[in-house]
Amino acid sequence: MNQSARLGDPASSTLPFHVAIIMDGSGRWARARGLARAAGHRAGTSAVSRVIQAAPDCGIGTLTLHAFSSNNWGRPGGEVRALFETFEEFLRHQTGAWRASGIRLNVFGRRDRLPERLLAAILAAEAATARGTRLHLRLAIDYSSREALHQAAQALNGPFTAEELSRQLAASAGEPEAPPDVDLLIRTGGELRLSDFMVWECAYAELYFTPRLWPDFTAEDLRAAVREFHARDRRFGRIPESVAV
Repeated sequence: MNQSARLGDPASSTLPFHVAIIMDGSGRWARARGLARAAGHRAGTSAVSRVIQAAPDCGIGTLTLHAFSSNNWGRPGGEVRALFETFEEFLRHQTGAWRASGIRLNVFGRRDRLPERLLAAILAAEAATARGTRLHLRLAIDYSSREALHQAAQALNGPFTAEELSRQLAASAGEPEAPPDVDLLIRTGGELRLSDFMVWECAYAELYFTPRLWPDFTAEDLRAAVREFHARDRRFGRIPESVAV
């Protein structure tokens, strides 16, 4: 189903569907063990691998992971450097396996502020996995939903449709095409907020919050969230005629 159909009728969502995850709690996971926060971020890559491996069997066609917010630049410089080094190492280590298993990677967000080595790893991974069709993996790095919305509105500069805004949002975030709307948004770590993440795309998303810290998140946790998603009654503001009567 194309993006315009999804925007025009959010209830028309079909499998494979789009799951987005705000991966929160890695720093707290490390502190609870007397470790530096960077150790928690490194441990979180194992959860990333588990989720990516389990996603296709859960019926997930698009998986978006919030890796680094534009607001995260406000963290200590050492932690930011360690995060970027972790991202780079993870991408270089995983690219071959993703290519072999049909996973296509796209990274969205600002790229002009990223270290050269990380940017090179991103470009190499995207090129190597471009033919993947089993799962579309999207990583948000140096991303702000508000900033993307602001840039898109400025670029359109006049009346525009929802479809045009979606396309321009993708362009503003450096993506070749607009992703499908998010069906299920998962946030780990116990916090209950969106944190400037894909506000437009999550307009009709089901929200699933778990106290599980990200490094402890398992494939079974993902399956539990998907089961709850399918158990919910998604009405999109509508009710059947029989109920209305």
